[in-house]
Amino acid sequence: MRNIEAGKVTEAVRKLCIDANYYLGKDIKNRLQKYHDEEPWDIAKGILNNILVNADIACNEDRPMCQDTGMACVFVELGQEVQVTDGSLEEAINEGVRQGYGDGYLRKSVVKDPLNRVNTKDNTPAIIYYDIVPGDKMKITVAPKGFGSENMSQIKMLKPSDGLQGVKDFIIKVVKEAGPNPCPPIVVGVGIGGTFDKAANIAKKALIRSVDVRNEDPFYAELEKEMLEAINELGIGPQGFGGKTTALAVNIETYPTHIAGLPVAVNINCHATRHAEIEL
Repeated sequence: MRNIEAGKVTEAVRKLCIDANYYLGKDIKNRLQKYHDEEPWDIAKGILNNILVNADIACNEDRPMCQDTGMACVFVELGQEVQVTDGSLEEAINEGVRQGYGDGYLRKSVVKDPLNRVNTKDNTPAIIYYDIVPGDKMKITVAPKGFGSENMSQIKMLKPSDGLQGVKDFIIKVVKEAGPNPCPPIVVGVGIGGTFDKAANIAKKALIRSVDVRNEDPFYAELEKEMLEAINELGIGPQGFGGKTTALAVNIETYPTHIAGLPVAVNINCHATRHAEIEL
């Protein structure tokens, strides 16, 4: 059994909140540059250039790349041989979010009650997902999720008879209806299978996978490629002004499901698809 102090978790989450909001991931930046170089539409090329310039300013001046610094989604892969000491793991994570959003001058966007709408003033509580894994390590990924893109996400309980074409049609429908609202170019996370809640969970988890990594199943890797091409043929373009760059990637995750169901969740993210991770 390996002990990890709760304070170490707080320190890690604090830094991850700041890093994810300040520094654009290399995979995203490289993909933006690639699409910029290939984009034939001048307006679209100009917008992609502005996005890259904005990312450089945020990085060089240590400031958020977007005013919506999101709700903190925290993915924890907890080794079964790890014991958190000197405090609660969940409280340690939330304290890290509290400190990160305060020290990093990040906008506090969380309200305590969805209808009363009173701001918690520290961006807590975080949305925390736990996976128990073998070993004596703890991996923490913080993914701040802005709601311009989150609000464009959808889930549908398809029938098994809808099949592959039904899945494809739903993905395209969601992106079409989102239009310019999620600040394209977007990254599309898709969860297929499981239950109503599991499909949404794996769709969000798909967004923390690098845009350079395809699904390990060749069938789904090819589906990711096909969906990306189909989405970019919609012509929505960067910020909705037209062009061939509507999405940077489509990441699909799957899970076994019931014989009577075919749940599909589409979780859209803006181009930044912010996340940062650390292993303790």
